[in-house]
Amino acid sequence: MPIDISVIILTGNEELHIERCLRNVTQVAKEVFVVDCFSKDKTVEIANSLNGLNGSKVTVMQHEWPATKYAGQFNWALENADIKTEWVLRLDADEYLLPETIKELQEKLPSISDDITGIVLKRRHIFMGKWMKRGIYPVKLLRFFRFGKAICEQRLMDEHIQLLEGESVEFDNDFCDHNLNNLSWFCHKHVDYAVREAADLLDIELDLTGAAVTDEGKNITSQAAAKRMKKHKYAKQPLFWRSFAYFCYRYFLKGACLDGKEGFIWTFIQGWWYRTLVDAKVYEIKKICGNDKEKIKKHLKDNYNVAL
Repeated sequence: MPIDISVIILTGNEELHIERCLRNVTQVAKEVFVVDCFSKDKTVEIANSLNGLNGSKVTVMQHEWPATKYAGQFNWALENADIKTEWVLRLDADEYLLPETIKELQEKLPSISDDITGIVLKRRHIFMGKWMKRGIYPVKLLRFFRFGKAICEQRLMDEHIQLLEGESVEFDNDFCDHNLNNLSWFCHKHVDYAVREAADLLDIELDLTGAAVTDEGKNITSQAAAKRMKKHKYAKQPLFWRSFAYFCYRYFLKGACLDGKEGFIWTFIQGWWYRTLVDAKVYEIKKICGNDKEKIKKHLKDNYNVAL
């Protein structure tokens, strides 16, 4: 049964996932806003065909992907979507809520106290059809918020919902990140991420902008704040050694080795290969630019369209 929730889903060629996502969230949301950046596949057609599903209104809006990436697009949606509900859910097209999470929302959300403006859920990754129970789970993310009480923070990587006022509370159940694309797509995505991650680490190490030095005053989850403190320590460790150490931490100490072959592939690609690629980009950029801050910023802009 739909309750007082609007969902914002940012899409770009998501025909593989959008129907599953919409069939899931229309069980609990009054309205869904699919904000599409002019997909060339059937994303928009599928989304429009599901308007009215489970009594929910599905509205497709189109807006070109901005230079400010995910945060810019999401905040544009907050400003331009005709949101009439009290609560908003940020969800990606390849994500969905578990049945027990939907039930928990239906039971708890209508009576939650007024001082609570955000709700934290645990994200579980489904990789190659298997739940990655160890390594990094649970990742706790603030995904629900009262409309007008939060925005998406602007960062190169790992943007979070930032509360502007009030407090958050954690619910018991999970939502799933379950991408159905193949391993080639998964690796290409991380190649695209690597430059932005390298720029973020260089910003922390060399203080290119001052923006990455501190998150003081931001109302994000405690886990996200702690993760960023760890990232500052990580940025000071030797190149390449740190990526190997991170893999060992996740695979052995955090128990990803118990998740079978899928656990090894997941942790190797995301925890070692990707992190090594990021370090290789840092090494390459420093080899060209040294530690010259202005030269690094110009190189990132000219070669990767990454503006600091």
